[in-house]
Amino acid sequence: MARYAEPGALEWVESGGGPLIAVPETVLPFWAGADSEELDTDYDRACEVDGYVGLLPVGDSAALVFGDEPAATSFLPDHATFVRWSAANSEEELLAEVPAALDTAAWGSEVHWRVPGPVLLFDSAWPGGSAAGQEHLRIDLAPGSYAVRAAYVQPGPETWVGLVQLRRLGH
Repeated sequence: MARYAEPGALEWVESGGGPLIAVPETVLPFWAGADSEELDTDYDRACEVDGYVGLLPVGDSAALVFGDEPAATSFLPDHATFVRWSAANSEEELLAEVPAALDTAAWGSEVHWRVPGPVLLFDSAWPGGSAAGQEHLRIDLAPGSYAVRAAYVQPGPETWVGLVQLRRLGH
């Protein structure tokens, strides 16, 4: 697979062309990806998500689907934000623009996501049971409910970044 995000300060996850997905570790075995006998696979359901983010039921929980474009994605715990690399000359340039992007973002409507704990971010085409053996990122989220909002921002002349921010509810 072509790597667009050069190795640097963060680990980046990319897909083979479809959406990325964050699935709670406890329900990973229930995500079949594109490997299913069903006519409408889990991967097909992920591809049908409209907008920047959406939720899909998985087991007794839900997965967060990163829609729109298959941009390289990482997580910034200090901002509780997934960062999606749409355009930038370097990781350093992209990350330097994140604070301004967060301040100026025109956020879309929120979805509420309840998680039982840590999640794995990976290509939605992979079955959850094999995700740990593929390119993935583990995000150590505390159990609870989160408000999730997303935006695409152009904080610099050659920098476009997608933001998916989590805000813990009622903890």
